[in-house]
Amino acid sequence: MFKTVLGRFKVIGYLEGLSFLLLLLVAMPLKYAAGMDMAVTIVGGAHGALFVLYILAAWHAFIALKWNLKKLLWALVASVLPAGTFVFESYLKKEIQAGRAYATPEEADRG
Repeated sequence: MFKTVLGRFKVIGYLEGLSFLLLLLVAMPLKYAAGMDMAVTIVGGAHGALFVLYILAAWHAFIALKWNLKKLLWALVASVLPAGTFVFESYLKKEIQAGRAYATPEEADRG
């Protein structure tokens, strides 16, 4: 899974999306309903690191897989929407199956 640009992007996107949902649906309610500030500190820090990794992975995919600017912008928008990374990953899967996107840099070079 980590051997390809797209594989890394998908895993990081999944983890980033999961951390965002945990922050919104678990850590923030714990902070405001139960006074557990540490939940947001821990989950928020992890989410922040994963967010930065997601942006870097999207940029790497943009360069290596020759994404157009529109696809990169959609990936960036997806990163700030709850569950957006899951929706974007589904879109990428459909693009690959339809033959409109490349799974590996080698395929992009041949195309």
